Amino acid sequence: MKIRLILLLVSLLSLVAADAQTAPADSVQPLHILPPTQRQSYKKLPDGSELQILAGKVKVRQGTTYFYCDSLVVNTNTRILEAYGHVHINDSDTAHVYSNYLRYLLNERKAYLTGNVKLTDGHGILTTKELEYDLATKVGTYKNGGRVVNKKSVLTSEEGVYYADIRDVYFKKNVKLKDPAYDLQTDSMIYNTETQMARFITETFMKDSSGRTIQTREGYYDLRSGHAEFSQRTRIQDKSMVVLGDQIANDDSSGIIQIRGNGVLIDTSQGVNILANEIFANKKTGAYLATKKPLMIIRQEKDSIYVAADTLFSAKLTDLYKIPDTVQKKAAPVAKNSKKPNTNSPRLNNDSTNRYFEAFRNVRIYSDSVQAVSDSLFYSFKDSTFRLYDNPVVWSKKSQVTGDTIYLFTKNKKADRFQVFENSFVVNESQIGVYNQVKANRMDGQFKEGNIDTIGAKGNAESIYFIQDKDSAYTGVNQTTSELMDVYFDKGELHKVVLRNTIKGTLTPISQKSPESARLEKFQWLERRRPKTKYELFE
Repeated sequence: MKIRLILLLVSLLSLVAADAQTAPADSVQPLHILPPTQRQSYKKLPDGSELQILAGKVKVRQGTTYFYCDSLVVNTNTRILEAYGHVHINDSDTAHVYSNYLRYLLNERKAYLTGNVKLTDGHGILTTKELEYDLATKVGTYKNGGRVVNKKSVLTSEEGVYYADIRDVYFKKNVKLKDPAYDLQTDSMIYNTETQMARFITETFMKDSSGRTIQTREGYYDLRSGHAEFSQRTRIQDKSMVVLGDQIANDDSSGIIQIRGNGVLIDTSQGVNILANEIFANKKTGAYLATKKPLMIIRQEKDSIYVAADTLFSAKLTDLYKIPDTVQKKAAPVAKNSKKPNTNSPRLNNDSTNRYFEAFRNVRIYSDSVQAVSDSLFYSFKDSTFRLYDNPVVWSKKSQVTGDTIYLFTKNKKADRFQVFENSFVVNESQIGVYNQVKANRMDGQFKEGNIDTIGAKGNAESIYFIQDKDSAYTGVNQTTSELMDVYFDKGELHKVVLRNTIKGTLTPISQKSPESARLEKFQWLERRRPKTKYELFE
């Protein structure tokens, strides 16, 4: 009995399955004629087709889609609808489409519109010559030029696809956007009429009202908030700054730009380049921060200066020192026909030298004439001075300068002079293993053509230098002390030491004192820390 019941159930299930397989697809929704349609007639064609003709404020419905026009013809055999004059399609209130002529396939629910075609979703208006609109998928396509107006933004392209459900328009070929704030050109772009978000997927060029330009290959831009994110090696340029990076995030409202991956920031007003894997820049304050192997290049025609560190930061001097309003007012010019000073444009803020930069941890400096290292650095464009702190070392040709703090002054972006404070020590390598030395509490030095030319040492000054004859053979070692001491160099090599007061000294024949034993206290030769080439700073 159980076996028979099971066989019966299997037979019934088979019949249900077979019936399901042979059942027709969902039936096509019928077309309903609605008032105020005024006239209706029928006409038979020689091929046997029957035409249903409607005229006079025609209104028909298929499902939730309404069609309006002046007159309408339906071929009941081919299921093709043609509408003429003031055509209007209301697609479930999702989109409204207008045209002069409509050819509509009732079964496939595809509409082909020509003549003054307009599509709107309540946010943007698309106009074109011809449009194909699929009511089943709610997708409209144009291939002969289109124009979308959304508030004050106007987008044009040769081709486009409109997705009514999500309010996206995919523009293709010769895409242009005109906005009061931006002009844009690209070959492909996706734009959302509701969110006003533009997404780029190919080479794109933008220019805003201030003259700033953006070149990118991929990213998005929110036209309402001004927030944007770009990738695929983007370039942004304005009057004072150029930035490039693998990824760039830009916020117009805050003025913050974030660059990630092979970042480049070019400060055109200062002649400075910043390279780093992460850079933050504030357009409103003019400050920028670089991390992840940052490198600063102070550009000049010859002998550019390269600075590397763990972190680089730059901003305005007036923001650092918080110049009082009274000083700013004195510096500000008085506007024409005004009794009050123009405090909005003080000279201090507009001065191109109103800037500084700081470097922290593992600071390295390289130029062809001078190299240096330290733990931290402060540089002011106002006085063109590098202030090196925490175990600083400066090298010039065969000379090495150390101390607790070193000020390296530049002139026309070249080393001009230096000051060393506390534990000042200069070592000049005469040859490998032979070192002339000077130490004191304080030193002031001068450069000439990229070489140390003179040094003034004061406060417990000491020196050791090797005497040479006319054939450059070493004859003796002179070790002296003095309260004041002047040291003279010739083409980068120590040439003469002049003692000023409280003088003590000994001259020892070279046969009695080896170069290895001729060392002042705290002597150190730090050549291994010296940057040998600018390329080391890129590593």
